[in-house]
Amino acid sequence: MEYTILIADDEKEIRELLRLYLENEKYQVIEAEDGQQALDILHRQKVDLCILDIMMPKVDGYRVLKELRTQSNIPVLILSAKDADSEKILGLNLGADDYIAKPFNPLEAVARVNSNIRRFYSLGTSAGVQELIRVKDLSLDPDACELKKGDEIIDLTSVEYKIMEMFMKHPGKVFTKQQIYEYGWGEEFIVADNNIMVCISKLRDKLDEDPSAYIKTIRGLGYRLEK
Repeated sequence: MEYTILIADDEKEIRELLRLYLENEKYQVIEAEDGQQALDILHRQKVDLCILDIMMPKVDGYRVLKELRTQSNIPVLILSAKDADSEKILGLNLGADDYIAKPFNPLEAVARVNSNIRRFYSLGTSAGVQELIRVKDLSLDPDACELKKGDEIIDLTSVEYKIMEMFMKHPGKVFTKQQIYEYGWGEEFIVADNNIMVCISKLRDKLDEDPSAYIKTIRGLGYRLEK
């Protein structure tokens, strides 16, 4: 299957560099030179993954991401010269799946695209119909990649979905940060960062007003989903 990648960046050299490497991986590439053009493309064309620069003319990357998340949960990689933790956390809180700081190695960028595409689009490819996974009043549909609390659909990013899938398949089991990262992000866990903390916090907010109603912190060990 051929996947379409949108690269939204006001630097022509960045777009051309990423296009070269992504097309070499057999991806179809669409370019946008500002945020408004990116939104126009997202509204009228099917895009499978988006690479968003933050500082763009007309509409910045954060606003593009925020609007995109009202209609789609496709993987989004933030690409920015702003590599401070606060900027990274803001992007993740708005629904980004990954963050690449400039200057970057194009091979690493392609590897992250491959990882996010593989993780997101392999979720519903298993043969046959998979049964719903139920824990308390939560139900997860592996075929539709959908989580419900009662009758309410809970919107999740691809990483959040994978983490909830892991928790719900093993309710009551304590998972370490390493296990959560490697399952959710599909990459080897090397050093601790804020991604896991932010993702767990977002999941808790989406599940209930009480932070520990579903996902409980086990001090010094990790996290578990309450049965």
